[in-house]
Amino acid sequence: MHLEEELILAGDLVPEQFSQFQRDLPAEWIEEALYATGTATVRRRRLPAEQVVWLMIGMAMMRDRPIVDVVDKLDLALPKNGKRGPVARSAVTQARAKLGDEPLEWLFLRSADAWAHQSADGHRWRSLALYGVDGTTLRIPDSDENRAHFGGQSAGTKGRGPSAYPLVRVAALMALRSHLLGAVSFGPFENGEYTYAADLWSSLPDNSRWAEPPLADPGQEEQPLEADTGTGQI
Repeated sequence: MHLEEELILAGDLVPEQFSQFQRDLPAEWIEEALYATGTATVRRRRLPAEQVVWLMIGMAMMRDRPIVDVVDKLDLALPKNGKRGPVARSAVTQARAKLGDEPLEWLFLRSADAWAHQSADGHRWRSLALYGVDGTTLRIPDSDENRAHFGGQSAGTKGRGPSAYPLVRVAALMALRSHLLGAVSFGPFENGEYTYAADLWSSLPDNSRWAEPPLADPGQEEQPLEADTGTGQI
């Protein structure tokens, strides 16, 4: 299964299934992420930092729902004066901005190490941990900043202008048997997937083998990827 298909499946999650995911993600990891990145909060708000982390994860997995609806469906807002009630949209926006992206990056690396690499280690083939790498393209919110940094696809000589949304090029390393992500590299659309795939070598453990599907982008010459994890030719 390709990375794009896995991301689509993750986006089909419904609130009733999210509770199972919450049970699998240790609360202490979230606390560690907040303290390691200096974003832990002392003042108790209706949306403290640890709840905002869950909000960001919920938004990523339930992309078709408004942000306030995600807060409500996942019951993330703490009671005020002993009573529960809706949270203002402005409060949710401010909470997201205050959290930033560093805790989510830390949490991804922590979970990838515990889940993907342990999975690959537990399903070795001839003493090698098996990994796959695949790439895809994602649409992101249309803003001047996103267009300036990530760019998009041009219609070329047909004169139709740029793509409707800015585009991000993504390459991911995953445990081959479980499809759990072990590392991700992404950036401007103008760079080919091989550019970002090369960034993943440092995340490949020793005694591993990388299964490389076709990553070449249309119109670009394929570039072979080479590395040595200490076990022979990859």
